[in-house]
Amino acid sequence: MLATNSDTAIGTIRILIAEDHQVVRQGFIALLNMVDGLSIVAEAANGQQAIDLFRQHRPDVTLMDLRMPGIGGVETIIAIRREFPEARIIVLTTFDGDEDIFRAIQAGARGYMLKGMSVDELIDAIQTVHHGRSRIPAAVAERLAERLSGNALTDRETEVLRTIVAGKSNKEIAAALFISEATVKTHINNLLSKLGATDRTQAARIALQRGIVHLD
Repeated sequence: MLATNSDTAIGTIRILIAEDHQVVRQGFIALLNMVDGLSIVAEAANGQQAIDLFRQHRPDVTLMDLRMPGIGGVETIIAIRREFPEARIIVLTTFDGDEDIFRAIQAGARGYMLKGMSVDELIDAIQTVHHGRSRIPAAVAERLAERLSGNALTDRETEVLRTIVAGKSNKEIAAALFISEATVKTHINNLLSKLGATDRTQAARIALQRGIVHLD
């Protein structure tokens, strides 16, 4: 049974874990509950549960998976911080695309850790974020810097790129977005330039690698 507000020791960092894969979630719970000074007070299998449980428990630190059913991780972070601006959230994910990093940090995450990290790195991240500082590994920070220094795609260019990844032709894209084929070509030329891609295939590959578009 998870700890409640009343039975958690004073000074203990109270943690909410939001992770849709039960085995992974239980692994984190078993691991962190063995660490002195840390206590898992709630666990969520999706974004809505995470929001509801945050309201109920007001954890000190939340560990948030990016890809969850229903409300995704970024949207969940936005919702929680809209209501609780002081919320301290660490993203735990297997995704290291620079767009994923950018969206999470922009939403208000204080940390971004890849699931391949060591136990010591995770504990350090929790303690660092709990003390009001950010924790982003050097490799992840480098990807974020690359994203910030590049030319960002417009919302419309991102929509067009998403349809390219889906394998649609210019004619199909035009019909889907209610724009002319000439406008589609303009958007494609612009996004190819911004991505540094030579053709649609390379643009699609870059979009997936950088996390601009995800395959569901």
